[in-house]
Amino acid sequence: MDLSVMFFGADSATAARSDGGTGDSATAAGGGATGGSPTAAAGGGATGGSPASHARTYDDILTVARTADRLGFHAVWTPERHFQQVGQVFPSPPVLSAALAVATERIRIRAGSVVLPLHHPLKVAEDWAVVDNLSHGRAGLSVATGWHSADFTLAPGHYEDRRRRTLEAVPELRRLWAGEAVTYPDGTGRPVTVVPQPRPVQRELPLWITTSGNPETWETAGRLRAGVLGATVGQSRDELADKIDRYRRACAAAPDQAGTDAHGRVTLMAHTYVGADDAEVRRLAAAPLKAYLGSYLRQTAANRAADARGGAELTGEQTAMLTEFAFQRYLNWGSLLGSPGTCAKMLADLRDLGCDEVACFIDFGIGRDEVLAGLHRLAELREAAL
Repeated sequence: MDLSVMFFGADSATAARSDGGTGDSATAAGGGATGGSPTAAAGGGATGGSPASHARTYDDILTVARTADRLGFHAVWTPERHFQQVGQVFPSPPVLSAALAVATERIRIRAGSVVLPLHHPLKVAEDWAVVDNLSHGRAGLSVATGWHSADFTLAPGHYEDRRRRTLEAVPELRRLWAGEAVTYPDGTGRPVTVVPQPRPVQRELPLWITTSGNPETWETAGRLRAGVLGATVGQSRDELADKIDRYRRACAAAPDQAGTDAHGRVTLMAHTYVGADDAEVRRLAAAPLKAYLGSYLRQTAANRAADARGGAELTGEQTAMLTEFAFQRYLNWGSLLGSPGTCAKMLADLRDLGCDEVACFIDFGIGRDEVLAGLHRLAELREAAL
């Protein structure tokens, strides 16, 4: 089983608090329905921290990526996020991935995830072909439908049918990556046949479908012979076992589509901090992880209310109660938060569950020095498991 690091985008205020108010923490995570990756910035609010704090965050991201590369981690994932307090430094996965490509030597460079309905597939193919060339064939990406309506300020007409657009674009993206000529309307409305440039190094695009937990998405990823990028948070072991089984069966029954093999590839995201002992981890991770979970819950509730699907924004008391429940449940199963022994047991369980790769969220608000120390401990666990 492979281990990767994933930047997800910590709440800037959380990062500042956990780092003593300096705003110098580093983050790594990925996923959610829109994508995922790291951040640490002073300040707060939807408009974000200062330019200087964001510049420090990019330096931290590069430091984490170089360290992960040197320690032998499998991949580094970065998300796509727009206009929110969470993930302010991740508006463009290919731009950041280009920097990561030239800053590292062997680690794979991936998006977790590209919000596909926000972009023309031709532009996605071109951007990631650049990353593939800069990394000498290490690029890969997971595509997501997106879930936050504010993201679609960039493409307001694509929100309602975002799922259809995403799934229909997957075969198109593969054709473009392979260098097939595709016809699109130009600025005058005339059909024009184009071939994307530059040509990528890899003949086939390593591709995942991101899911927030819908079993149908797992089966669709299998039918498309794509990998699946899911998460442990918010799901029981039995629920995940059922979804992995559905995915494997769909993948085995699907025809070859220049994607994964008949077995497929399951990547699961999990918040990660390997500490010296369980007590230390609970002490360091409790406040930032609860703040992160609370921010996610508030954002989800606000989006549902704005999207006219019913419900209202959560009260502070409701958020606190739900956050505490989620935190305790997550500590019991699904996270890599604990001592080396505790995390080794969880990794073994995830492997037995059928997980091919764990994408480790490391940027939920723990300070940079602790993140780097945790990476070294995690690398030791990986070596011991080989």
